[in-house]
Amino acid sequence: MKNLVPKWLKKKCLPCEGGVEPLKASQTVRYLRGLKGWKLSHDGKFIHAEYRMKNFAEAMRLINRIAVIAEKEGHHPDIHLTGYRNLGIELMTHAIGGLSENDFILAAKIERIPKKFKQA
Repeated sequence: MKNLVPKWLKKKCLPCEGGVEPLKASQTVRYLRGLKGWKLSHDGKFIHAEYRMKNFAEAMRLINRIAVIAEKEGHHPDIHLTGYRNLGIELMTHAIGGLSENDFILAAKIERIPKKFKQA
């Protein structure tokens, strides 16, 4: 099984106005194998990652770094910050109501951002 992450890191998200089918379940499962910490939602419509950051400042720092990448890619995640350091990131292509390669491109780029986690 070839790891697709290096390919995704070189790609840019393509604009999506709908009219294409979301990825099939088998493709989604294959794509997820290359990403660490990302999971498929129960309905299969989005992928998500959860991070327990070191503190509020580190959570905000990560959100801001994600925002820069998302703007550059023209593809934006849903970001949830709870309990001042628990960060949830959800990716889906809203125009098609499911997952596209764009979601995995952005997930791979988010995965590469250095993060400071809460120590156990």
